[in-house]
Amino acid sequence: MYREIAKLILYRDLGPDSILMKLGSVFEDFELSRAGKAELTTRVYEQIKAILDLATQYGFDKNLWHNYLTFLLLTNENSFSMTSEKVGANDGTVNHFARSDFAVFKRLFDFDFSRIEEALEIDCFTTICHYRAIPKNEHRYNRNVSEKVRFVSEQIAQAADAGEIFRIVTDFYAAYGVGMFGLNRAFRIRHLENGVEFLPINNTDRVVLDDLIGYEIQKKKLTDNTEAFLKGLPCNNVLLCGDAGTGKSTSIKALLNQYYDQGLRMIEIYKHQFQDLSAIISQVKNRNYRFIIYMDDLSFEDFEIEYKYLKAVIEGGMETRPENVLIYATSNRRHLIKESWNDRNDMETENGMHRSDTMQEKLSLVARFGVTIYFGKPTPKEYFTIVKELRKRYPSITMSDEDLCAEANKWELSHGGISGRTAQQFINYMAGMAE
Repeated sequence: MYREIAKLILYRDLGPDSILMKLGSVFEDFELSRAGKAELTTRVYEQIKAILDLATQYGFDKNLWHNYLTFLLLTNENSFSMTSEKVGANDGTVNHFARSDFAVFKRLFDFDFSRIEEALEIDCFTTICHYRAIPKNEHRYNRNVSEKVRFVSEQIAQAADAGEIFRIVTDFYAAYGVGMFGLNRAFRIRHLENGVEFLPINNTDRVVLDDLIGYEIQKKKLTDNTEAFLKGLPCNNVLLCGDAGTGKSTSIKALLNQYYDQGLRMIEIYKHQFQDLSAIISQVKNRNYRFIIYMDDLSFEDFEIEYKYLKAVIEGGMETRPENVLIYATSNRRHLIKESWNDRNDMETENGMHRSDTMQEKLSLVARFGVTIYFGKPTPKEYFTIVKELRKRYPSITMSDEDLCAEANKWELSHGGISGRTAQQFINYMAGMAE
């Protein structure tokens, strides 16, 4: 095995702590008799456990060895995989080295573990190659990554040669990309001393736009802007404002499910992270994806100045916002930044500044969102329509529409008033009671 790993060129930068590199070291010591049976067995088990941990995290099944090797191929960001993501696998000398690496992976896929298993009296490699995972709720693993890795893994296992593997892998790069941006839909960030780290969100909400009852004009305006963005056409940053519980956040989450296959990715950040906006954009601006930077429940108090970072990034800084990045935000406030009546008084303050200038500075943030979409609280009639539409998804709720609306009316009086969220919470309650 270690001899095969040593032949890798483009995919050799796996890191010294990678499972494959450590297994290669085990096999090297085994072949050269540089370690005893007990030590080798311990080192093998350590890497088997690492494969099992990875399989649990991503829901791998059947042949965990094949799943692991495929995971390496789909996540390794190198000159070849990154170029394939952006422009496809065009003819070039680098393809010669890529095919050579894929031939190595083909031999690793078909590797015979029987010799080391017999010598060490173990059967762990055979076991993970014929694995049956315990069924688990999709919220416990990254289903999106799992499905893609297992599908490509089965394709590679059936490939006749390195040329076919080349086609399979480069087709994947062209369709989905490479690395964490290729396999994951959404991300959070962590601040580092020298930049930011992207943390995949394993289980995003499966909501779609049709789940949001009503607000057809608002949804159309949002999807029109998003589709223009995905096509590389002129588009705008978007602010969704309005009453609480009306579907602002749901609409943005639904966009991710609707347009993920077209290259849409989402990065969720909070206002204390706005100072990292420039670092985030610098890391994604050259990738072959369309990124929406998502800010939920955006608002600022008088003493908070983070909005200045946001203003500079949206429009006003020296660097132009990349064409593959947009900012979508939701807020219960139409003007985002808290105003006072004093802001509207043009009298001069102690520091010599007109208060109206302060108000203009605050309002200028909203003006930099090219599209503002308002989500208003539904009327009682619209509220009952939402309730009746939602109940259709739960056959166990058998009461008449009249009785259902009467109960819904009682519910909203003690649960925050009329809104789509209140309607959904009421239906959840009724479905649970019916079951």
